[in-house]
Formats: sequence, structure tokens, C-alpha cells
Amino acid sequence: MLTKKENFLETIHGGTPDRYVDNFEFMTLVFDCISAHLNPEPKIGVPYQNAWGVWNVLAEGEPGPMPLTDDDHKLITDVTEWRDQIKTPQIIFSDEDWAPFEQMAKDVDRNETFVAPFLGNGIFEKMHYFMGMEDAMCNLYEEPEAMHDLIDYAADWEIKQAEEIVKHMHPDAIFHHDDWGSQKNSFMAPEMFEEFLVPAYEKVYGFWKENGVEIIVHHSDSYCYNLLEYFPRMQIDVWQGAVDTNDIPKCVAEWGDKVTIMGGLNNGIYDKPDTQYETILEGFRNLVNSCPNQGKHYLLPGLTMGGNWSVFDGVYDMCSKACEQVSKENF
Repeated sequence: MLTKKENFLETIHGGTPDRYVDNFEFMTLVFDCISAHLNPEPKIGVPYQNAWGVWNVLAEGEPGPMPLTDDDHKLITDVTEWRDQIKTPQIIFSDEDWAPFEQMAKDVDRNETFVAPFLGNGIFEKMHYFMGMEDAMCNLYEEPEAMHDLIDYAADWEIKQAEEIVKHMHPDAIFHHDDWGSQKNSFMAPEMFEEFLVPAYEKVYGFWKENGVEIIVHHSDSYCYNLLEYFPRMQIDVWQGAVDTNDIPKCVAEWGDKVTIMGGLNNGIYDKPDTQYETILEGFRNLVNSCPNQGKHYLLPGLTMGGNWSVFDGVYDMCSKACEQVSKENF
């Protein structure tokens, strides 16, 4: 029997896996010192300010905090003056601060799984967290020079963060969040995405790849089929969070040998308090059997949640159980 890591590599490289990859089993998600200091521990319904100066709040029943971008809380009110309105979070911390995070990485059996820092709020998310979605989208048209400068600043900050993580934790994978669309379409037209975001991610993901990271897993639980042509340029190995509106079998057939597709079972459909195992089993079975070669290559079937958990207790575990059952049927 292959290890979790071996089975994952056989799957994404079109080799000989012996089962479906069980959700996030191939990665051990770890946290880093810098990310830990960015946000205080949220309390449901209580607004808080993070190290960027962004106000956030965690609502009851939501998978994560969301920014407050009304006029009373918006961080950047004029993107041409962003340098005067933004805070730069602390990057350099003591060895003592880093010690528990270094230990977290040391405790991982790297023969079994990848050590993968969990990196939230990527470059595009930073933009709309800073100024709100409407302003962020409008500014791409109305103030492109300022947006290019701000995106470059965000990318450079992420590279500085990466330098510290590499030095202290030596990861061999990363799990990076940045939502690029709704369930119906990407937020940007492909041409605009190529202009504003692709160069930034070529730099950021390029740095990780040049410094010991073998696998880049990018989370965007959205429609991104129209952006997939840019994923290889950005050196994304796995697109996690692919919702079913992307036509998963088509994504696997057309792009699987370049980018592995992870997801297919929308959390909005399956992650509910009354979800039954039979519902998840049927969805899992239908997903893999609709893909080329029963989804044994270039597909990591599972929920689209941006992490190894579910909003409602038991849903993630039911998906793991379905993975095991359908693996026995198809392998």
C-alpha cells in the first residue's frame, strides 16, 4: 500500500495510485509565526482589527471571518493614497516566537505527508479586504497604475513572509488561499487577470518553488475554468476548491496533466446540518465516475472547503468514508 504522499504523487502525475486521495490527507497543514500574529482569535459577532488595519467579524455559522468595508471601517478610501493609509504587518520575529511553529513542522513525518503552511488572504483578497469589493473592481479600471503598485507591494510582502517561513520551517508544499471568482464566473476577465494577478503570482509562487517547495496547492472555491490556462505559468500544481459549475470532467480532461483538480463536491450543497452519508456517497461516486478513467488521475475528489474540516460536524468525516468506499469499488 502506498503512503499518503506516494499515492498523491501517483495521482497528480498520471501514475499508478492504489486509491483515491482522501481529501487533505497528503498535506499536514501548519501555521507560521507571521500569520499567527496577523489576526487575533475571533469571537463570534465581535469585530476586530488585524495587523493590516482591516476590520473583520466572524458571523455565526460562517466558515471564516469576513472584512467590514463600510465607510466607517474601510481601510483604503483612496487607492492613490494607499501608502498613507495602510499598515505593514510585522515580518521579523524572535527565535523564541518561531519555536512552536518550527516544532510543528519537525513533528511531521515527511515520508508520509507534505509540510504545508496554511496561507490565507492572498493578493486579490488583500485588495478587496483593504477597500471593499466594489472599490477594488472599479479601481482596476479607473486607477490601474495605483492598483499595480499596491499589488506589487502585496506580492513583495508575501515573498518576505515566504523567506521567513522557508528559513524557519523548510516546507515542501504550501496551501494558499485567494478566491478568484463566484460560482458562476471569475471576478476578472481573463485578460485583466493576466495583467494584474498573473505576474504577481509568478513572482510569489516562483519564489516558493525556488526555495524547496515541491507542491503548490491554490484554494479558490469558485469558477476558474476560464483562468486555467494561466495556472501552469503561476506554477500551481493543484487547484483546490473547484466547484461543480466548472464542469469538473472537462477540467480534468483538458488540463489535468498540467493542473490537478481538487474538489467537486460543493460545500454549499453538502456541508449542511442535516446531510446524510448516502447523499455524499452518491455525489462522490457520480463525480469520479463522470471523469476520465474514473477520476484516478489528476482528480482529488472531495469537498470544496478551504481546509481539512467542515462547517457542520461530521460532514468532512462522511466524505472520507465515501472516499474509502468508492476506492474499494473502483480500484
